[in-house]
Amino acid sequence: MFFRKSFTPVSWIAVFLGNPGLRYENTRHNAGFIAADIIAKEVNIKVNRAKFGALTAVVKLGGEQVLMLKPQTYMNLSGSSVKQAMRFYKIPLENVVVISDDVSLPAGKLRIRRRGSAGGHNGLKDIIRKCGSEDFPRVRIGVGAPPHEDYDMADWVLSKLNLEDKKLITDTALRAAAALEMIIMRGVEDAMAEFN
Repeated sequence: MFFRKSFTPVSWIAVFLGNPGLRYENTRHNAGFIAADIIAKEVNIKVNRAKFGALTAVVKLGGEQVLMLKPQTYMNLSGSSVKQAMRFYKIPLENVVVISDDVSLPAGKLRIRRRGSAGGHNGLKDIIRKCGSEDFPRVRIGVGAPPHEDYDMADWVLSKLNLEDKKLITDTALRAAAALEMIIMRGVEDAMAEFN
């Protein structure tokens, strides 16, 4: 007689935006990856299974099976991984939560939105373009704006974090992980009321 493991299907996808490789570790643009690493450490898993052009793991969050997805395609091509995972698991876009950096928020601030434009963020822009809609919740981790107008934005988001900003962004990423769990358990509105 054969016994099968009970299998609970994935019902949510949590997309953590960043750029792969040592060169981009501890940069503002990798705030999403920082949040993923915090969750992985908390639940004692590794997000290391290569699938959908991403590193993945399945974890139980908020009582649901959640695919953690760290696209390895570089930021501006993140939508390909998201679309493949959605298609494979048959997940609707409203059950895809994207965690990313946001230069329009001061370092240490967190903002949850039910939907919206990319706001100049290339990772969000590619997800919207490839998935055909901006109707997905996102958790935005404030990384602060460049120190002056002439500062190149790419240089800013790809620069290494100083100790003070690293602590602020890591603390915010920890709250982003809690916000993700609340979105899954109780919905975006409750999470917005709690964390915004």
